[in-house]
Amino acid sequence: MRLWVLLSLLLLQETLPHVIGQPAKSKRPKEPGENKIKPVNKKVKPKTPKIKERESADSSLKSQSILTQVMDKGRFQKLAATLSLSAGQSIELRCKGSNVTWNYPSYLDTFKDSRLSIKQLDRYGQLILANSTAADTGEYSCWLQLCNGNKCRKDETKTGSTYIFFTDKEELFVPTPSYFEIVYLNPDKPAVIPCRVTTPSAKVTLHREFPAEEIETDGTDIIYDVKKGFVYQHPTSDHKGIVYCKAESQGAPQISIKYHLLYVEVPKGPPSTTIAASSNRAEVSDSVHVICTALGEPDVDVNFRWQYPGQEFERPVIIQNFWRLINRGTGHTTRISKSVLLVEDFEARDAGNYICIAQNLQGETTVATEVELN
Repeated sequence: MRLWVLLSLLLLQETLPHVIGQPAKSKRPKEPGENKIKPVNKKVKPKTPKIKERESADSSLKSQSILTQVMDKGRFQKLAATLSLSAGQSIELRCKGSNVTWNYPSYLDTFKDSRLSIKQLDRYGQLILANSTAADTGEYSCWLQLCNGNKCRKDETKTGSTYIFFTDKEELFVPTPSYFEIVYLNPDKPAVIPCRVTTPSAKVTLHREFPAEEIETDGTDIIYDVKKGFVYQHPTSDHKGIVYCKAESQGAPQISIKYHLLYVEVPKGPPSTTIAASSNRAEVSDSVHVICTALGEPDVDVNFRWQYPGQEFERPVIIQNFWRLINRGTGHTTRISKSVLLVEDFEARDAGNYICIAQNLQGETTVATEVELN
């Protein structure tokens, strides 16, 4: 009996490892990725990006700024809507793109300031302003140009802009080349008194010279914009007169230049034009003046063109243009523009119709008068 039990145990010990090591079923070799756990009999909805997320991403692309400021040690900083720097500092701005256009305070071009340097490199445009002054305060912007041959247009999706204050405690107001400016008050558009400051935190008030008083800024009809100055939203004839601005910022107050506000009420459209000759009948060798007169808005230029009988013969004539502002006596200011054509030593070929064409941005008006040989 004992011998049989021992033999049974020995046989069991030899066969047990083979039984445990064998798989229950033969399987094909697994391919890569088949060892992942997969859900059984479960439907999975495909994930789609949220509409709001996509819209915000699209809008961020549309408003993406390409303007940066170069900092020390090769660092770059994206610019906010405004930036304050001390006068005397230099600044370098860059705009991404191979064809960049810049905009900056116009006086830098007017005086061809050597402190300003603009270059176009392979991948970006560069603007450097050295030794800044309070007068450099203003908007600096850039955009990418899309060109097809000789025709170029602004890429509205690739722009950048910032307003830079170059602060100077001695110059709270942005300096101007004149000591007196005229501001026209039109009833159909806002008027701006451009007393801009170099320090955005300065307290600025508006004052009338006579009678001497501070003009209340109510935030509705008259508002103050630190980038523009005081804005009359709905100008009237009551606003005309001479005004100035006062600024305070941790020191004695400073006074701006004076602004003469003139009220304008001229119908928009082509110039209102008349023509008259010094005489409609002339003798040989007389001098004849033909005067063309146009009335219009004070800040709108009028251009004159003439057609006259001796023109085809290249008859020499003298033409003089000039203009001045007139007060109509009702608090309204009008610009009167004149063109005078002078014919000296009148001849038979000078007789005929003298035609004047007066043109402004809204159109043109044609008037004529006849001069006969007596």
